[in-house]
Amino acid sequence: MNGIAYPVVREGDDEIAQLRARVQQLEKINSALMDRVERSIDMEGGAFSMFETAIALESVVRDRTSALEAAMSELNRVIAELAAANDDATAARILLRDAIETLNDGFALFDANDRMILCNRAYIRIFPSVEEISHASPEFAEIAIRLANTGATVGANIAPERWLRDRVDRHRRAEGAHVQAMSDGRWIQINEIRTSDGGIVGVYTDITSVKAEDARQRALELAERNLALQATLDTLSEGVCLFDAQHRMQASNEGLMRVLALSGDNAEAVRDHAALVRWCVDSLGLDSPEALGWRHETMQRLAAECKIGGRNFIIRSVPLSNGGMVFTFDDVTDHMRLQRSLTETAETLERRVSERTAELIEVNRQLVDAKNEAETANRSKTSFLAAASHDLLQPLNAARLFVSAMDGQALPDRPRALVQQTSTALDSVEDLLEALFEISRLDAGAIQPEIVDLPLGSIFNTLRVEFAPLAAAGGLQFDVADTGVWVRSDARLLRRVLQNFVSNAIRYTEVGQVAVEVEQLAGSVRVTVRDTGPGIAPGDRDEIFEEFRRVGRTQKIPGKGLGLAIVRRVSTMLGHEIALQSTPGQGSAFSISLPSVAPVVSAVREDPAATVSSSTGGMVLVIDNDPAILSGMEALLENWGLEVVTARDPGDVVVTVALAQGLAMLIVDYQLDDGLMGDTAIAMIRKMAGREIPAMVITADRAEEAKTLLASLALPVLHKPVKPAQLRALLRQMDVI
Repeated sequence: MNGIAYPVVREGDDEIAQLRARVQQLEKINSALMDRVERSIDMEGGAFSMFETAIALESVVRDRTSALEAAMSELNRVIAELAAANDDATAARILLRDAIETLNDGFALFDANDRMILCNRAYIRIFPSVEEISHASPEFAEIAIRLANTGATVGANIAPERWLRDRVDRHRRAEGAHVQAMSDGRWIQINEIRTSDGGIVGVYTDITSVKAEDARQRALELAERNLALQATLDTLSEGVCLFDAQHRMQASNEGLMRVLALSGDNAEAVRDHAALVRWCVDSLGLDSPEALGWRHETMQRLAAECKIGGRNFIIRSVPLSNGGMVFTFDDVTDHMRLQRSLTETAETLERRVSERTAELIEVNRQLVDAKNEAETANRSKTSFLAAASHDLLQPLNAARLFVSAMDGQALPDRPRALVQQTSTALDSVEDLLEALFEISRLDAGAIQPEIVDLPLGSIFNTLRVEFAPLAAAGGLQFDVADTGVWVRSDARLLRRVLQNFVSNAIRYTEVGQVAVEVEQLAGSVRVTVRDTGPGIAPGDRDEIFEEFRRVGRTQKIPGKGLGLAIVRRVSTMLGHEIALQSTPGQGSAFSISLPSVAPVVSAVREDPAATVSSSTGGMVLVIDNDPAILSGMEALLENWGLEVVTARDPGDVVVTVALAQGLAMLIVDYQLDDGLMGDTAIAMIRKMAGREIPAMVITADRAEEAKTLLASLALPVLHKPVKPAQLRALLRQMDVI
């Protein structure tokens, strides 16, 4: 093919050699047998013995001769097949040679040993220095060395060894296309791909025309950018001029022509930096020529005040990284006049300020009085909230108990559905009231944080136990990180923030997972609750932290829109930064940053509820000043198989009767009539019984003082409205049911 060698692959050579060796072996055996017959002499036997021997030898010779004939026939068949296969291979090679020669692109094929098997004339035209060795099936490394030595590419001219190393590495990886710039100005795209037998096929395309068109497009874009830049400069009120490293003017705007009083006739007066300085000094009377000094030693931007033609200017100069400089001329004459006017105005205002100071003192006194009134109102608001929370939750608690008692009865489907709907509505009212009370207490300052060093692990364990069943019911994966880090915060308020994050994530995530993650940073710890929910649009991310605001698809999901409002108030109170990252359709991540502290080793605190003595079964005494709550509690507990006695005061006769029959449990309201408190009532009944009867307190008071007091007395607490599931769980824990 035009002087380029295409090696011929001969098949079946080993098989022919074996057949020929077999034929030679059979001929030798036949000759030996014939010779033995001719030379055989029976020393003891007679003619009969020789006859028998001849007969046996004749049979052997006949068998060997048949085998020899079969082998020769097989040899002739194989030779014929090889000849046909050789003809097919020759025809295929001719077709392949003609096909690759018709390609306009260069083509080369390398075997598994990286030797060139064949190439076409287009390849030789692209790499003419390879033609001398193409007939010898050279390795690719030899071809690359020749290209590097002849400087065929730009890279080979600049750094031959590095280019050679990179080119051989690219060829062996055979990962696709790359471009090489040739020394003669051509651009070659090389596309090398590995074949199934370990070889490499390469296609080499001359893309010089494509590169030229690309360069033309870039030049056009550059020209358009220059026009846009010039138009932008012309819109500036300041005069601007740009000089290159040789101090030649490269660009200027119309503002410079106006400031320096230049026109088409004398525009050449500032063709370079020296001419600019001469024009400004000699023609315009610049009083500070150093403002136009050329600087090389610093990249700092400088500004100098000077006068040109009786007007005030600020000349700014900025050295460029390429050795050039930019000068701007800003006429500040009018600005300075305005400044003087403002100074005079300021002096006038100062006098007025002195006159107003006395008035402000009086206003300040009035503000102090208003502040005192606001604090008094705030205290009143706090007292009102405490009373309102009790009075509102009392009937709600009674309704909850009655509904729970009805739910335990055998009812028809329709009434049972109504009971369940009523229970759901009560849940919604409870959640709303609790959120409103908490927001009101935060706004009123009734909640004061107790900042301590605390372990995150305990809060994480609480979240895991509290929300795992809810996540499982929704078919979600719920992951809470195991951590031993400690932070400085208020344990109750921090837990409230994370509970709101997790509750929202589970509520608004239909499929996927919710994860609580922790990340230690420099001096802080970031806790993130990440979900795979619907995400939040950027325009809605501030709005969701406001009260009763729910956006997007979340509006169709049950909720009140108060959880994040509580989060914002709590984080502000604690000084913890909260952040939100969200991608619509992919999920959201709410995080809070906490100060990190060193772990503290402390004794294990005993759970107050665990220290209460218990007894199995028996009678339960319920004390509350609300008859409706007593009736509801009695119905609920009796549904659970308990014997119930109710009373409004520890002094009721039924209390004495119940003590005589043996009480198993006391359930007492925290706020009774005539100022009697639940803990005092429990102490009175225990004293009457002469023993520590297990007891729990039910209250609408969520103040920290009440919680601390009851915890110190080892009295378990349930908050109104009481959730039957929580009450039943506590009774089971205390072995009452």
